Amino acid sequence: MSRRRTLGTRKKIALLTGAAVVAGGGAFALAATSNAASVQNAQTSTVCKGLATALGNNERFIADQRAAPDAQSAARITNREAVIAQIKVQQEASGCEVGESAQDSQTAPQPGGSAPAEAAPAPSAADQSDQAGTPPAGDAGGGAAQGQQVCAGSTVTLSGEGGAPAASSDRFPAGTKLKVTNLDNNKSTTVEVTSVSGSCVLLNDAAFEQVREPGKFLIRKARIEKVG
Repeated sequence: MSRRRTLGTRKKIALLTGAAVVAGGGAFALAATSNAASVQNAQTSTVCKGLATALGNNERFIADQRAAPDAQSAARITNREAVIAQIKVQQEASGCEVGESAQDSQTAPQPGGSAPAEAAPAPSAADQSDQAGTPPAGDAGGGAAQGQQVCAGSTVTLSGEGGAPAASSDRFPAGTKLKVTNLDNNKSTTVEVTSVSGSCVLLNDAAFEQVREPGKFLIRKARIEKVG
């Protein structure tokens, strides 16, 4: 005659507790994955908004030049179109909608009499990595110590934003102070990050005027330092 074996009370409690731990661990893993995805989506959204604003500001500048042209308008428009093309490359690299535009800021008028401007070059593979929000090898990014050089190899252009000298960035929070030096003419400016963009640093119109070479809308050789 067979006898049924029954589990003791302690064994039942142990099995139930183990099942609860496994279920809880699975729920924690799902929650952690969901939170990580939410943070990534929020970062991508912020970068995309910054790029859309930069694109819109440069489109506004072109429209203003066409509405009231002068002798240098054609050169300025050509170079701003090159800047727009570079922003679209940044949008694609960052997973944003290419061509998305938002005109949230007024652009400051460019001084007349500028020499023909220099078009922005196609970004290198390292630049595309930088544009996507991933610091290149050896780049300390937002965690850099004060006075440390950051974003090595990055070119610097303008965001099209008006106002007092300032910068926008995809990795440094608002309030960070960056020193940007144009190594082609040794001019420097120290500016505060006030908004988000899709690059390590974009200078607004006033800040760019402080370090630019006449007629150029791109700093090919730049040294960027975190100073505060």
